[in-house]
Amino acid sequence: MQKLIDGLHKFKAEVFNPNQAIFRPLAEGQRPEVLFVTCSDSRISPNLITQTNPGELFILRNAGNMVPPYGAGIGGAAATVEFAVLSLDVSHIVVCGHTNCGAMEALLEPELVRDAPAMRAWLVHAEATRRVVEENYPHVTGAARTTVAVEENVLTQIEHLRTHPAVRARVARGTLALHGWVYKLETGEVFQYDPAQAQFVALTRSTPLALTTPGDALHASGRPTGRPPG
Repeated sequence: MQKLIDGLHKFKAEVFNPNQAIFRPLAEGQRPEVLFVTCSDSRISPNLITQTNPGELFILRNAGNMVPPYGAGIGGAAATVEFAVLSLDVSHIVVCGHTNCGAMEALLEPELVRDAPAMRAWLVHAEATRRVVEENYPHVTGAARTTVAVEENVLTQIEHLRTHPAVRARVARGTLALHGWVYKLETGEVFQYDPAQAQFVALTRSTPLALTTPGDALHASGRPTGRPPG
């Protein structure tokens, strides 16, 4: 804890005070362009990997970067999505999974959360992911199987997002775009789902930004390779 306390003082003195042009307007409100849905994993830092300032991302974090389908109980995820779309008027939603995800490992190996009833109940929101992996990738094993689950789960959660009325209406209007990303812990690379290629591809400065639309077939046969992205 002492490291956190020391960090607070360092932040105030060396970051906050010298950068009033960034921080002062934040006291008056927020206008983020992006809702960033990602995992609670401590190794993921959305602002760090995207090099964004405070106020530029509206962040939803939970185990496994989940967005339960609309109507599956009113909770924090649904409220966050609704607020981001209706009140903050975000124009992009990114669902960002990551390699070596513990939630996806538990999804594939339920014994890992045998004594964690809340986690078992939460993983129900990735049941479609588990079924896709189980029925379509029986030949993939080990870490590669987890990577397939990570990729498929990003797409599952995008499908769940589309069940939310506010999201569906804005996507249909063309004022909201949905993006599927996977962050590779081993290299710092980010891979985006490209519906045209039906696979995740490295996101570089020259890579066209890929969007998912209601007509996209997100679980195309043969899309995940069974290998870590890249």
